[in-house]
Amino acid sequence: MPPRATDARRAAVLGSPIAHSLSPVLHRAAYEALGLGGWSYDRFEIDEAALPGFLDGLGPEWAGLSLTMPLKRAVIPLVDEISETAASVDAVNTVVLTEDGRRLGDNTDIPGMVAALREHGIEQVESAAILGAGATASSALAALSRICTGEVVAYVRGEARAAEMRRWGERLEVDVRTAAWADAGQALRAPLVIATTPAGSTDALAAAVPERPGTLFDVLYDPWPTELAARWSMFGGAVVGGLDLLVHQAVLQVERMTGRSPAPLEAMRHAGEKALAGH
Repeated sequence: MPPRATDARRAAVLGSPIAHSLSPVLHRAAYEALGLGGWSYDRFEIDEAALPGFLDGLGPEWAGLSLTMPLKRAVIPLVDEISETAASVDAVNTVVLTEDGRRLGDNTDIPGMVAALREHGIEQVESAAILGAGATASSALAALSRICTGEVVAYVRGEARAAEMRRWGERLEVDVRTAAWADAGQALRAPLVIATTPAGSTDALAAAVPERPGTLFDVLYDPWPTELAARWSMFGGAVVGGLDLLVHQAVLQVERMTGRSPAPLEAMRHAGEKALAGH
């Protein structure tokens, strides 16, 4: 049963570092639009060592938690149940706290990626390329398992990361081939390119954007646009940004934590854009 607007409930984002997180802006905008005046959403600097104690100290007023690095795997032994989506990549970014005291782990990054792509008209692709091999890259592979019918080429630095991406491909039943980062310029010819690397990592690739690019999904949102995204747009390619991902995964978190659906996507997006513009 959805909560009453006057119910005092709490939620928060946990991680380390956490000061940069836009999650409070997005969730608070959702509560306002939904008329949930009794709800609050905060941020807490929490590392792996502090996580068990924090969870054990939560009272019945708590509805849910968003988790960022380095907690997405550390939380798994601390929840009562995790969804198939979260289990597929060993990563929980959402914990729903039920009225009977159970902790339910979920992952909204993966369906958030799919929803962000769908919003830009990408329902299915024949092949794709991933830049990078970290935790976000495994989520990208999981998203591609739902929409890509053919090969995914992952451009990575080092054989250890290449082997890890191939293992993720086998686990997620995605046809993954790996290639050296030195050849990453070739990735840009794929119909869908997902860039999962840290800020600045793809700047040197901007000069390699083809004349008729497909779709770029760059998971960064600050600074924005990245040099690669700016060049991609200049050549007429479609660009999905990190804010798109952040908003879509937060929409799903709000729906799970509050029991209200649909969550106010446009109000959340506007709040995020306003916050980034103020940086």
